[in-house]
Amino acid sequence: MFETIIQLIVNGLLIGGIYALISIGLTLIFGVLEIINFAHGEFLMLSMYACYWMFQLTGIDPYVSFFFIIPIFFLLGMAVQRVVIQPIIDAPPLNQIFATVGLSMVMANTALALWKADYRTVKTSYSSLSLKIAGLMISFPRLLAFLSAFILIGALFLFLKKTYTGKAIRALAQQRKAAMLMGINVYRTYQIAFGLGIAMVGAAGAMLIPVYYAFPTVGTLFVLTAFVVVVLGGYNSLIGSLIGGLIIGIVESFSGFYLSPHLKEAVYFVIFILILLFRPAGLFGRA
Repeated sequence: MFETIIQLIVNGLLIGGIYALISIGLTLIFGVLEIINFAHGEFLMLSMYACYWMFQLTGIDPYVSFFFIIPIFFLLGMAVQRVVIQPIIDAPPLNQIFATVGLSMVMANTALALWKADYRTVKTSYSSLSLKIAGLMISFPRLLAFLSAFILIGALFLFLKKTYTGKAIRALAQQRKAAMLMGINVYRTYQIAFGLGIAMVGAAGAMLIPVYYAFPTVGTLFVLTAFVVVVLGGYNSLIGSLIGGLIIGIVESFSGFYLSPHLKEAVYFVIFILILLFRPAGLFGRA
């Protein structure tokens, strides 16, 4: 019984690291631009397809394509921010929602037209490899994904804490008018913050493709979980997104085992509703 519980916790933490990486990108965009990016999941889907086709056409391993995906999606994010997000940055919230929802629909339907509804994944020599450590069975691809996610999250935190641009992003998230008075290029910083958020979700897609299937609506599944994580951790807390991702991963692992794999989403959506009712700022967010 005790070994089963530890195994479930480990399994939950491994997938929770990916949830955290997806959610941190979403939190970063919302915290700085104050826009909820409903197309976030579709960027994840594009990343999974990009890694799939890199593997099929050139044989590049997903964890190598990872190094190409991050700069590509950073630039893609900056371009999308400039073309789609920048014109609506001061628009009413409803306009912002319609713009990002419309963007998500365009991306999902374009993927459907190009690649149909077939499920695609990458099968590598280590796809089904498991390690036995202290009596626990640990999926090697999931372990790689977890470690890569934490390295990236750590690098992002260092960037935000130690660099001038990172400090400008944090200042903008705290008080936009004061940041402008201090000489910060607000719109350029918006672009960089959005690009970083998309780079994070792009990296998550590269980590997911060896263990999950890519299809045009896969982003919807993961972005719903990301919203739960963001609400749980706090809308404007990167640390909250990290801890929230790990918590939701563990909740999913236990509910899938003790209840049913089909009910695991229901369990954390109950948590989502309870957090909204009793602590709408989340565990670590500021009101």
